[in-house]
Amino acid sequence: MSATPREIVQRTLEFAGPPRAARDLWVLPIAAESYPAELKEIEREFPTDFAFISGHESAIAPTQGAPHVVGEFTDEWGCTFINIQRGVIGEVKNPPVRDWVADRARVHVPREWLTLDRDAINRDCAATDRYTFAAPCPRPFEQLQFIRGSENLYLDLADPPAELLAFMREMHAFYCELLEAWARTDVDTLRFMDDWGSQRALLIAPRLWRELFKPMYRDYAQIAHAHGKKLFMHSDGHITAIYPDLIEVGVDAVNSQLFCMGIESLAAFAGKITFWGEIDRQHLLPAGTPADIARAVGDVHRHLWKNGGCIAQCEFGAAARPENVHSVYATWDRLTQPGRGGRA
Repeated sequence: MSATPREIVQRTLEFAGPPRAARDLWVLPIAAESYPAELKEIEREFPTDFAFISGHESAIAPTQGAPHVVGEFTDEWGCTFINIQRGVIGEVKNPPVRDWVADRARVHVPREWLTLDRDAINRDCAATDRYTFAAPCPRPFEQLQFIRGSENLYLDLADPPAELLAFMREMHAFYCELLEAWARTDVDTLRFMDDWGSQRALLIAPRLWRELFKPMYRDYAQIAHAHGKKLFMHSDGHITAIYPDLIEVGVDAVNSQLFCMGIESLAAFAGKITFWGEIDRQHLLPAGTPADIARAVGDVHRHLWKNGGCIAQCEFGAAARPENVHSVYATWDRLTQPGRGGRA
């Protein structure tokens, strides 16, 4: 009997010899609008092994507008994004908190997310043989930037005011409560994200990251593992400095910009954490050829695949060429499926 998608992902995470690389394709709305036929064919030939599960919340957090259309979108926390390009999300230009004392009341903590329907979630999990993601995705560092503005937040972090620290404790308690609620459902994994890197280094000093944010992530991992779940993380940028910390706190899989950091520099972590993609979306997917993509996937496989431990993931974004996205998955299949010219 062939392995189910869920079993393929589980064996990938356990370095237990999956029958092929697990697949996960991220599609931005602009790509779906620009290449509908090509996307449909990629999804037909290389179906995903993952499913996102809705919370079926009984209360809906207030928002205004839509995140991927031109104009303004206000998120569940009260942060307004200005978008000038359809199909992607914009930027916060006027953060709600200019002063932590005067403006704290302008921030809405979306406790509506806690009104999830556990029975409906469990029915959705039972109805699929794919590996299931919980819907929420805590992002404390990024959400703080949306709330405060990046420049002001960096100044705050240099000498954190008591009001910022108090809000961070409140935000963290909420995120832990949310993850705990989802951990009690039948989903396979919890997830979170924060973009921590520039092109060359961490955005803040590693010492400060370890003081303020690493304990949060450790709590997320403990919640997940206490309920038999895995924990997935996404971070853009050069984050080599904190890879050992992510492994230490218990992150099971991390989606990061491998080519920004250099594949060989990450080889020391192979077998200790699963590399949840990705293939370079800054240069190769937009400007490379299918042959370039095949070589890039080969480099990832050679340095990071340890009887599993890699997920065939890439982002079909605004500039990616559909033939290159196709090459990502065709190459992973060739390299990891016995009998197709590759080796596991």
